[in-house]
Amino acid sequence: MAKPGWVYILASGRNGTLYIGVTTDLPRRVGQHKEKNVPGFTNRYDVDQLVWFESCEEISGAILREKQLKKWRREWKLKLIERSNPEWRDLYPEIIG
Repeated sequence: MAKPGWVYILASGRNGTLYIGVTTDLPRRVGQHKEKNVPGFTNRYDVDQLVWFESCEEISGAILREKQLKKWRREWKLKLIERSNPEWRDLYPEIIG
């Protein structure tokens, strides 16, 4: 049985730098970004606010969606975020309970 997956967007702030990622454990993965345990882009540019996420029944679907979103224009990504999160709130507290 395949694992469910998540595709997510992190931001450095409203209309800031964006990062699109995929995982099977959203709370753990975003926590790693927040704790700066992930070397690379998100750490270097202080991108750690969860502003959008979507679940997929299988990780393969999340990977396909991630690839699709990465090809989008920035304007489309901003509209996607603002449709469900117009205030650009950090959604991390909501997913950890």
